[in-house]
Amino acid sequence: MNESDVNRPPANLVVLRGAVRGDPMSRTLPAGGVVVQFDVLSAVEADGAVANTSVPVAWNDPPTKLLESVVDGAELIVVGRVQRRFFRVGGATQSRTEVVAESVIPARRRKQVDAALGAVVDRLRPS
Repeated sequence: MNESDVNRPPANLVVLRGAVRGDPMSRTLPAGGVVVQFDVLSAVEADGAVANTSVPVAWNDPPTKLLESVVDGAELIVVGRVQRRFFRVGGATQSRTEVVAESVIPARRRKQVDAALGAVVDRLRPS
């Protein structure tokens, strides 16, 4: 690591906007925590064409009250980081790349969205 890396803010930061696709799935982890997994359908523009892409999201120990907003078709803003995890299935190692959510905000809550985006900008600024 060189000196310029020390002053650089963490770059693994995702802001995702889209609609929940399908019902969220919840599971209890061996350590007792809960992870809720759901897909967010988001529009992506490439070469002048717009296409939808499904992005898997994992939300660890979500507050019950906020979890009520994660329903099929709900428009959300997700702030988090990209993570690739590895696991074994039937004797084979597989992987999944997903967004690990730090916060999930209904898009209609403008003040909360503005505050979250302001915090993202602050995190990206060099110290």
